[in-house]
Amino acid sequence: MMLTPHVGTTSPDRQLCGGPLASHVGGFAAQLSRIGYAPSTVHTKCDFLAALSRWLERRQIPLANLNETLLKQFQEARRLRNRVRRGDLATGQQLLAYLRDQGDIAPAAQKIDRSHSSRLIRDFEAFLYTERGLSRSTVVRYLLVIRRFLDKRFGCKVLHLGRLRPQDLHDFILHEIQRVSRSEGKMAVTALRSFLRFLLQRGAIQTDLACTLPGVACWRLPHLPKSLPPDQVERLLASCDRSTPAGERDYAILLLLARLGLRGGEVLAMTLDDLDWERGEIVVRGKGQRLERLPLPAQVGAALASYLCDVRPACTTRRVFIRMKAPYQGLAGPVAICSIVRRALRRAGLDPEFKGAHLLRHSLATNLLRRGATLSEIGQLLRHRQPITTQIYAKVDIASLRDIALPWPGGAS
Repeated sequence: MMLTPHVGTTSPDRQLCGGPLASHVGGFAAQLSRIGYAPSTVHTKCDFLAALSRWLERRQIPLANLNETLLKQFQEARRLRNRVRRGDLATGQQLLAYLRDQGDIAPAAQKIDRSHSSRLIRDFEAFLYTERGLSRSTVVRYLLVIRRFLDKRFGCKVLHLGRLRPQDLHDFILHEIQRVSRSEGKMAVTALRSFLRFLLQRGAIQTDLACTLPGVACWRLPHLPKSLPPDQVERLLASCDRSTPAGERDYAILLLLARLGLRGGEVLAMTLDDLDWERGEIVVRGKGQRLERLPLPAQVGAALASYLCDVRPACTTRRVFIRMKAPYQGLAGPVAICSIVRRALRRAGLDPEFKGAHLLRHSLATNLLRRGATLSEIGQLLRHRQPITTQIYAKVDIASLRDIALPWPGGAS
């Protein structure tokens, strides 16, 4: 099979593709095109495939033996010949994934840690998902805490869980709160309590040690919510260059944050199936795996429709918001939403103390309160489970606070 060369190219990698990978050039190229790579990039990646195929052929290595170790040897050989190109590492991983999907090479070898500690953590992870119903992000944070605790208490030794004492727990928590914020310290206590109840439930410990853990002082509502006034919110929205695909996408994302008060993770998790155009509603995948429906304002709906019809590339993912460069897939994580907010703030010339996605959620609630909305109404819009969660916004209602303020002792009569 002959690879189609670029005009004026004499690269030896564009010679006849022989060897065990020759039959996969077309399929690999088609997959790369489907996920959005430009033709020139597809050619470059297929050059890599052709070179690897010839390398395998010269060494008489059958395709079925190809794995990460052989791929590393091939890349090292290319490095010694100064043939390494930018993106070769990613191309190699993409090719292995493609061949595994086709069933032509063995699945990736799993490094299974059969230590007691690892098995225990896997069991605890299953417990958090099945019995506690926690979200993936929460489970990940809990497991990090428990790994640190087990490493600190037992190191590489055998886990004698029955020997755990309250002092072990206190020492760990004291160490944690010295290196993390108060809220993270509070989360560490919660994770450790959950782990101890899990151990008690399965009989690994005989005493309920969870009740011996001290709480971390983290007072509710200690500060004012960070927010932007309405005119600055509009400046931020106007900073998006809607003549570009990325600007159109970012504008739709910022509107969801600013008009509906969605969390960054909720925007990230949104799928095409969550948009009910007939009813003019949107399904929000909130905390605790809750699904809630919100009305879709006309401005937000128009921005979403414009993005979906005119900008969003055709791809297989059902995520609403995806990368604007290949491979076309959902945004990497909540940090991507925060980065969009930070870039918009920078373009608008705004420099608030807090620059995360929650800034627009706080701004919406604060501005609604100043326009006469009740805390109950704001809590419904923000989908707070408990009314106390919304009470922080009462601190910005200065007019109402003046009415209940007591006279200053010794002040003017």
